[in-house]
Amino acid sequence: MLSLSKHQTKHGDFVVLTDGAAVRLSQNSSMWNEDLRPCTRAEHSWPGTKFAALWIGMSICLPTYSLASGMIALGMNWWESVLTIFVGSIVVMGAILLVSHAGTKYGIPYPVFARLWFGTKGAHIPALARALIAAGWFGINSWFGGQALDAILSRTLPFWPAIGAHLAIAFGIFWVINVAIAMRGPQAIGRLAQISAPTLAIGAIALLIWALTRTGGFGPMLAAPAKIHGAEFWTAFFPSVIGVISFWATMALNIPDYTRYAKTQRGQMLAQAWSMPLTMAAFSFIGIAVTSATVILFGTALWNPVELILKFPPFVVIVAGIIVVLSSVTINVGANVMAPARAFENLWPSRITFAIGAIITGLLSLALQPWYVLATFSTYIFTWLGTYGALLGPFDGIAIADYWLVRKRRLDLAQLYTPDGIYSYGGGGFNWRAVGALVIGWAVSLLGLFVSPLHFLWAGGWLFGLIGGLLGYWLLMREDKSVISEEAFEAITATKDVA
Repeated sequence: MLSLSKHQTKHGDFVVLTDGAAVRLSQNSSMWNEDLRPCTRAEHSWPGTKFAALWIGMSICLPTYSLASGMIALGMNWWESVLTIFVGSIVVMGAILLVSHAGTKYGIPYPVFARLWFGTKGAHIPALARALIAAGWFGINSWFGGQALDAILSRTLPFWPAIGAHLAIAFGIFWVINVAIAMRGPQAIGRLAQISAPTLAIGAIALLIWALTRTGGFGPMLAAPAKIHGAEFWTAFFPSVIGVISFWATMALNIPDYTRYAKTQRGQMLAQAWSMPLTMAAFSFIGIAVTSATVILFGTALWNPVELILKFPPFVVIVAGIIVVLSSVTINVGANVMAPARAFENLWPSRITFAIGAIITGLLSLALQPWYVLATFSTYIFTWLGTYGALLGPFDGIAIADYWLVRKRRLDLAQLYTPDGIYSYGGGGFNWRAVGALVIGWAVSLLGLFVSPLHFLWAGGWLFGLIGGLLGYWLLMREDKSVISEEAFEAITATKDVA
């Protein structure tokens, strides 16, 4: 039942629980713990600069470098590759901003937000789907970082290359470092991003300057013409854009884990809208320019930056390797730990902590074999990015439809922590309409996998899955009893002026 007492308060951009409601839920609800509870007014403390630093730190990473430079290997020229990255980044940022709003307004993390659309128990479905993908990314970045650490040790310790499993050992060391840092929690993740972002930017610029001086300017680096034209270009462009979108499709789901701490809606939106697309485009240009330079200097395209590092003198290997390690740690703990740790925590809030969730994420990443995913570029962009984009697209569509179209941004915070409340959908804890919308979204993408003339549906799996999930959910949920009217929302929400 919906309580008509005023148990939540609106403060400008935010809605928070009253002190009394928070105390009652903390004492009586099995769905409440310190990590999953909504933020207090004082905890809305992140300025826009913190979100910009987070995105810059996450975007300047080895997967971005490899994604961009790998498009040259597909036959694009430099500006086609940069444009592909920028277009994909702009599209996915639209979805990210739509979902960000809920996190900022209600101060709730992703697993709790998912209770709204899938139910108090059904929320485990989107949370664990996101966790699986994040664990895969955790392994990919750990593998990159392990390679960099192995390169450093190989150049500084003469005996290291003689150890038979030296790469596996370096990977294991780097994996442990990531898990240990991640266990310290989201606030530590935010501080790491602020430290690493300027360091990574300086390293990227230094790499570009090296390429310029060694090749005699941009002309020789970027003179290579496109190898694909007409229909062949569009055949590569479309799935590549979807690959870029899928690159950040995970963050389009769990961005509330971060925006819940924002000071203002305007601050977080502007910072995200400017920082991620521009950083992705700029760093992809650096990756493309440097990869083009490797063709001139070494006769082959080195799209894996770790392979490029090994071409330098020992001192440069050490400095560059440290920057690569810092990059991999930043994106790992920033983008690939928060969501799965929260998801595992949500399975058993009274027993599983964020730190335990981080450990589970690390263990799952090993089972997903990142060394196989990175074996070839086609496996990376088409198999990995394409498949999980099709998996996550409908979830993104459902989240957007629920918050903006169905509920029109009106929630009852206390009910999100009430096992038999309105978001339990009849007491069972599962919103079967959301499950139906998810099936619709997946079916749209899978139709393209099995019907050749409709293959574009699979190639654009994230986009068409999102559209299918969004429309399916909106049609199924328009008259649901869990939707709060404007009058009911005003009845439970007090308003306070913000000085």
